[in-house]
Amino acid sequence: MNSIYEDCIKACLECMEACNTCYDACLKETDIKMMADCIRLDRECADICAFAAKSMQTNSPFAKQICQLCADICEACGNECKKHDHDHCQKCAESCFRCAEECRKMAA
Repeated sequence: MNSIYEDCIKACLECMEACNTCYDACLKETDIKMMADCIRLDRECADICAFAAKSMQTNSPFAKQICQLCADICEACGNECKKHDHDHCQKCAESCFRCAEECRKMAA
């Protein structure tokens, strides 16, 4: 694996996992309407994280741009998750912000 990407790939995969876990847990919450934005962003964020990790693993010439977009989506997802008191949302927000930071470093 390309070592310059290692931390960023790890952060992306951890974030993807946190978003998928949060997504699944949100679907089980009583007030699902209130969780709609969270659920939507969890899905989008998990997808871009998986794609960003893949782009780095394959040394894509677009890796920097993809990481930049990933950082923006992670931040949006983190900000949404942060609004909810559920444990899975708070954990997801942390993971999103960490990933956004790593992706910004990578895109710089």
